[in-house]
Amino acid sequence: MDATSRIIVALDFDNRRDADELVDRLGEECRFYKVGLELLTSVGPELVQRLVAMGKDVFLDLKLFEIPTSVAAAVRAAGALGASLVTVHSTGGSAIMAAAVTAARDHPRLRVLALTVVTSMTSTDLSEVGVNAPPREQVLRLARLAHRVGCHGVVASPQETGMLRGALGPDVLIVTPGITLPGESPNDHARPGTPRAAVEAGASHLVVGRAITQAADPVAAIRLIRADLASESAARSRCSYRSSAGSTA
Repeated sequence: MDATSRIIVALDFDNRRDADELVDRLGEECRFYKVGLELLTSVGPELVQRLVAMGKDVFLDLKLFEIPTSVAAAVRAAGALGASLVTVHSTGGSAIMAAAVTAARDHPRLRVLALTVVTSMTSTDLSEVGVNAPPREQVLRLARLAHRVGCHGVVASPQETGMLRGALGPDVLIVTPGITLPGESPNDHARPGTPRAAVEAGASHLVVGRAITQAADPVAAIRLIRADLASESAARSRCSYRSSAGSTA
C-alpha cells in the first residue's frame, strides 16, 4: 500500500464550509477522509456523497452500538452512501458485529471495522465501567472477538498495533487514530503514537486530524507525513532485499 492510501484525514469540523475548504485545498494530495459523528450530525450525509462523487474514499466513523437490527440498517445506509469503511463498537459483542458484517455484504466496497478501546481511555476509565483489565489486554480480547465474527479490521491506538498485527495476521485492516507528529501534543489521546512508528508496527491506515487540519499549510503537512512513510517503506524494502540476497548467496 502506498503512503497516500494509508493516510485518512479526519474532517473533525462542525460545519460544511470548513470541511469543503480543506478538501478543496488538499485536492489530489488526499484520497481518504474520515467523517465522524460531529460533522455528520451538523451537515448531514450530503458531504459524504460529495466526497464519493469526487472519487474519494470515506471512513464513516459511526461507532455503532445498538441492537443488531438497528446496526445492520445503519451499515446498509452507510454502504448506500458509498462509504468504504464503517465502525461498530466491539464492546457490543458478537451479535452486533456479525449483524454489521452480514449487512455489509450488500455493498462489496464496504468494510466493517470493530472499534476496540478508544484512544482517550486509560485503565482507570475501563475500571469505572467494570473492565478490570489494562487497555492492551482489553484491546486484544475485543480484536480477537471481532476477527472471529468476520470483521474486516479493527480500530486501536498505535501502541497496540504491533500486538494486533502479530495476533491477527497480515490481511486484517488495522486503523490507528491517536496519531501525533514528533513534538506535538497528544491532546485527548491517552495512547498516542507517531505515523512512522504506527506503520512500522503494522498499521494499515493512519487517521490524522489536527496535525493536518490545523496546520498553517495542510498540503505541506500531509506531504511531510507521506514522505516520512515513503522513506520508511523504502528502508523496509531494502532490508527485505538484503535478507533475500543473503539467503541465496
